[in-house]
Amino acid sequence: MRLDDQRESTNIDDRRGSGGGGRGPLRIGGIGGVILVIGALYFGVDPRVVLSLLENGPTANTPAATQTQAAKDDPGRKFIARILGSTEDVWSSTFQQMGRTYHDPGLVLFSGGTQSGCGYAQTSVGPFYCPADHKVYLDLQFFQELQDRLGASGDFAKAYVVAHEVGHHVQNELGIMQQVNQQGSAAQKGANGLSVRVELQADCFAGVWAKRANDTRHFLETGDIEEGMNAASAVGDDRLERKAQGYVVPDSFTHGTSAQRVAWFKRGLESGDIKRCDTFNAPAL
Repeated sequence: MRLDDQRESTNIDDRRGSGGGGRGPLRIGGIGGVILVIGALYFGVDPRVVLSLLENGPTANTPAATQTQAAKDDPGRKFIARILGSTEDVWSSTFQQMGRTYHDPGLVLFSGGTQSGCGYAQTSVGPFYCPADHKVYLDLQFFQELQDRLGASGDFAKAYVVAHEVGHHVQNELGIMQQVNQQGSAAQKGANGLSVRVELQADCFAGVWAKRANDTRHFLETGDIEEGMNAASAVGDDRLERKAQGYVVPDSFTHGTSAQRVAWFKRGLESGDIKRCDTFNAPAL
């Protein structure tokens, strides 16, 4: 990826080395909890451990640690800041075209664990978006796990992860998450449940971002698209479950199969049209 001319977002809260504050349970209800559960599978953690921590109601954030110049110059942070800045530019423009205002999300970099508006989160949860405080949470160690354990490497694989989480923020901005929560937990489970449709739409939104950003900045290089497709495939429910437990349980799916994730990411990438990302009215996923 060519990002040298891409501005860095200022909405980065770098808490690495800050200790993360006091421990407390994750507190997300409805679809937000489902968004967190699959992260446990990334690291071979029984998702029931995560589910046992989920409760309704937000908790307070801990103050951000003072950011040193060395932290700001860290290559990993600069890369994330540029990707986040690109998503801000794309979605602000897209919302403006829709006659709406886009409110930028925050992104918290942490190591080990940290407090969020959804409670205390650990690295084992994986990257996630917290609807309660409108922030994405990311431990950069996840990218090493993504490469070493799931076989998805490259800059665009990392960019896809960030763009997917920002896709959840776009859903929050559009009121989609609120509508899904109103449907109740019974409708959210399984291969065709609402949680899968939420996640596949976030994949499609990630593709829309990539298409629109590349049309403007021309930052994609040979092999980047393949890296993104590989990352989408690597985090499919079927592949993660087979890797973690040796078998697949479609009734437990929360994010969609590898094939579905690739297909919806590709749909957004090829069209650049947010209207093509309506997973909720798709007769077949």
